[in-house]
Amino acid sequence: MSNEETQPLLACRNVFKYFGGLAAVNDFDLDVFPGDVIGIGGPNGAGKTTFLDVISGISPATSGDIALNGTPIATKKPDAICHLGISRTFQLNAGFESMSIEENTLVGAAFGLGDKGWFPRMTYNREMRERVERALVLCNLQDKADMVVRDLPVLDRKLLMLAGALATEPKLLLIDEPVGGLNPHEVDDVMEIVQGLIKEGVTIILIEHVMRFLLQLSKRVVILHHGEKIYEGDSEGLLNDRKVVEVYLGEGTADRLQHMMKNRAQNG
Repeated sequence: MSNEETQPLLACRNVFKYFGGLAAVNDFDLDVFPGDVIGIGGPNGAGKTTFLDVISGISPATSGDIALNGTPIATKKPDAICHLGISRTFQLNAGFESMSIEENTLVGAAFGLGDKGWFPRMTYNREMRERVERALVLCNLQDKADMVVRDLPVLDRKLLMLAGALATEPKLLLIDEPVGGLNPHEVDDVMEIVQGLIKEGVTIILIEHVMRFLLQLSKRVVILHHGEKIYEGDSEGLLNDRKVVEVYLGEGTADRLQHMMKNRAQNG
């Protein structure tokens, strides 16, 4: 069934986010379909993270419509949006420092899905533990489950955030700069993990400045500049778009990325 014949998982229409007189997100439209992997790039200050904040309810839209599976979410709080099926990671590594990887991920499993009871959950049931085990395997953390967060290197902290988000079993996963500050080998490790999530059918919106990561993973790329969408399409079209090259990539980077993508296509 084609995208035109299905309802978008996420639909954004005429979304604005103002900070004073500054439009950090300016009249933004986007449809995300089940199984999509949408990569969002652009210069610092382009509005990328702000857009994820708007979707996830952390910084609600000033105006516009946002719907998840047809349910309006633009005015809902972050916990309610998470319970409906949107989970995310952040640029800055976050975790409970004195707790283990497994314990941190259990928090996501317990509270990210929404507890219908009147009292806070005091125990973790078998279903939650199974979700945690699966999330740790997907993030290649299963052998480090007992490690305490304060002792983790940067890569594992990033993967821990990802595992916590996955433990909520999201319909839509938002990933904000997952490889920022990592070396090339670590970037490849994260790329392999995200490719695994894609094979599992996880629908993803990801933000990243490392363009080889963004282009190799994304089915569709969006470039923002001053809060406005200046490009939406495939990787090949991106690298030949003059406005994107002028305001973001530069000629040298565009040439290197074209060479990389050509080699990738030749090597299958």
